[in-house]
Amino acid sequence: QVQLVESGGGLVQAGGSLRLSCAASGRTFSNYGMGWFRQAPGKEREFVAAISWGGLTTYYADSVKGRFTISRDNAKNTLYLQMNSLKPEDTAVYYCAAARSIMAVKGLSEYVYWGQGTQVTVSS
Repeated sequence: QVQLVESGGGLVQAGGSLRLSCAASGRTFSNYGMGWFRQAPGKEREFVAAISWGGLTTYYADSVKGRFTISRDNAKNTLYLQMNSLKPEDTAVYYCAAARSIMAVKGLSEYVYWGQGTQVTVSS
C-alpha cells in the first residue's frame, strides 16, 4: 500500500502560481511512476502530468504544457506540481497517483493508488 496526501491547493487569481505537493508513505516511493490528475465539477477525471521513477521522463496534457512542471524528490518521498500562468479553466480538484509501473504513464487505469485531492480555484 502507498498512502498519498496532497497539499498546496487554494484560491489564486488568473495568471498566478501554485505549487502542489504530494507526500507518499508506505512502500518505496521510487518504485512507482507518478502522476497528477484533475477533476472539475461535472467532468471526468483527466490526466495532467506524469513522471517516471527517476524523474527523467515526463509527460503533460496539451492544456498545461509550458505552464505546469511535474517533479519528484525520492529522498523526501514527495511529488510536486508547479503551476504557473493559471487560468480559470484550471479550476479543479487535483489528485496525485502512483502507477503500476515505474514508467511515466498517462492512462487513468494505469494508476493504483490515489490521494484524496486538493482544491485549486482560479478566479478571473
